[in-house]
Amino acid sequence: MERILTVNDLSVTYISKNKSTYAVCDASFVIDRGDSLGVVGESGSGKSTMAMALLRLLSEKSVDIDGQADFCGEDLFAMNKNELAKLRWKKLSAVFQKSMNSLSPVHRIGDQIEDIYRIHEPSATHRQTRERALKMLSLVNLNDRVYRLYPHELSGGMLQRVMIAVSLLHEPDLLILDEATTALDVVTQGQILEELRRMERELSTSRIIITHDMSVVAAGCNRVAVMYAGHMLETGPVERILRKPAHPYSRGLIAAFPPLKGDRVELKSIPGYLPDMTVRHEGCIFAPRCEDAQEKCRKESPERSNLGDGHTVSCHFAGGEK
Repeated sequence: MERILTVNDLSVTYISKNKSTYAVCDASFVIDRGDSLGVVGESGSGKSTMAMALLRLLSEKSVDIDGQADFCGEDLFAMNKNELAKLRWKKLSAVFQKSMNSLSPVHRIGDQIEDIYRIHEPSATHRQTRERALKMLSLVNLNDRVYRLYPHELSGGMLQRVMIAVSLLHEPDLLILDEATTALDVVTQGQILEELRRMERELSTSRIIITHDMSVVAAGCNRVAVMYAGHMLETGPVERILRKPAHPYSRGLIAAFPPLKGDRVELKSIPGYLPDMTVRHEGCIFAPRCEDAQEKCRKESPERSNLGDGHTVSCHFAGGEK
């Protein structure tokens, strides 16, 4: 299978005059052609920072980025501005939370999509750009009428579909969706996730979906990476981790999600709060909140263990074994 993205030991540190914030610490993962990876965790876990680092959208003056990110044979962190400009939207694209706010309120939807398309296809004729815009609107289940409308005439869900259409204009190899469905109702969210799966099959596009909602991962991804306080604690196939999570944090996230079938059960929250990420911590980063933590967890950082079938976990007692 073709490898699209290989990330090795990615660390992102926000630097200020008085202190540094260790937002991402030694994150490693791979994405193959057709993969859909869900990155899940609490707010403040470093999910969006990791995506922004890969897209090279963080200010180089206030952020220190270390590690490697090989994208289709090219080092993302070694590219200059011109190389990045040619890459973005063409091969590497993104949809952000409330990204519909980036649409101009005084221009029609079709005109804005065409303008974006011409950036990478300057020689395209008006007919070609119009046909492309209409095709992409159809791909996200929007009819031709939307082409002539202004943003204020569309609902939030329709606007987010427009932004997904824009991100797919050039059929990128990798699409990053950062909380792209969070502000939508559950029905629209389900429709968009289904359309993303269909587009993945039709366009052979790989996806990273960043979310704090485990149900989005279950419905829209085939692999999952669980992040906590900048650390990637567990990665692997979605079905395997949902059925038999190996890390206590993964188990906590799943236990906090209400079941849709069967008897009512009491939901359990994870006690405590995220640690201070301006401090280097000894031992397992999750130990202060972990009910299974032992003295070893508080003193020694766990190594990443391979449990087979692409399932990895950073825990001294993987699977709860003591």
